[in-house]
Amino acid sequence: MHDDITDVPGIRVGHDTNLEAGTGCSVILCEPPAVGGVDVRGGAPATRETDLLHPLCMVDEVNAILLTGGSAFGLDAASGVVRYLDEHGIGYDTGVVRVPIVPGAAIFDLPFGSATVRPDHAAGYRACEQANNGPVEQGNVGGGTGATVGKMLGPASAMKGGLGSASMELLGGIVVGAIVVVNALGDIVDPQTQQVVAGTQNSAGKSPDASNPFGNTTIAVIATNATLTKTQVTKVAQMAHDGLAHVIRPAHTMFDGDTIFALATGSRTSGIQQDRATAALQVSTLGAAAANTLARAIVKAVRSASDLHGVPAASSLLESHEK
Repeated sequence: MHDDITDVPGIRVGHDTNLEAGTGCSVILCEPPAVGGVDVRGGAPATRETDLLHPLCMVDEVNAILLTGGSAFGLDAASGVVRYLDEHGIGYDTGVVRVPIVPGAAIFDLPFGSATVRPDHAAGYRACEQANNGPVEQGNVGGGTGATVGKMLGPASAMKGGLGSASMELLGGIVVGAIVVVNALGDIVDPQTQQVVAGTQNSAGKSPDASNPFGNTTIAVIATNATLTKTQVTKVAQMAHDGLAHVIRPAHTMFDGDTIFALATGSRTSGIQQDRATAALQVSTLGAAAANTLARAIVKAVRSASDLHGVPAASSLLESHEK
């Protein structure tokens, strides 16, 4: 076990990182396709193909998820993921051609590094080429490259966010994994100590600054090897948002585009086919595990980050305090 989302069989992760521009993208590939769901809670989302994941919609498989920087511009990276999957004959079989199903979400990192360099189709394709099932690189990488947190007083008081991942094994060989890009308006709190791990700097005596409030959003993917229906996996995505509320304060603001996708690869039977009460209990158990795993991944993201473009990270501040 790597303690990350690639512990879920069939999940591979790849990144494309541009440190100079302060942006990038990450791709989560599902082989075989997974049943997908999504829950959007933030007031300013930048997303792609989320309607497709609604339980009332027909298609019930997902080939990949994109987590990207670059705001709405960065969603162009999904076209590169689609091209990669198409070249490998992967997608929903329409009878004429296989159409790759690639939902995605973006963070607003344009003020960080370069506002004119954003992930594009080439970046999405490169991320797919790098995808593997080994340990997930975390911190200033992929979609988390330009992520920052603690912006209630404006970007000048921010600290470095990043990308994090974690996993949990339940009874019966069921694994729940999470990968997250942490770019929150709020502070990140360690749920064990209730201490701020990364957040607003020099906040004493200052008032909130709404002059540039849009550089926010936490986006994530939950994956499990349990067998779930589209409705059930959507419930897992919904419950996973509790993980944001556990460690990001505040979360789900009007300036955040918080979005969580969920994937069920179905390689393990979870007893969902049993009676209604048992099925509901097991979906609830998976949702609670998803929330706890996501909370850990968020803390890992900011602890794995390093200073970039003059924005300090939690790790460097901890080192300075220890000296």
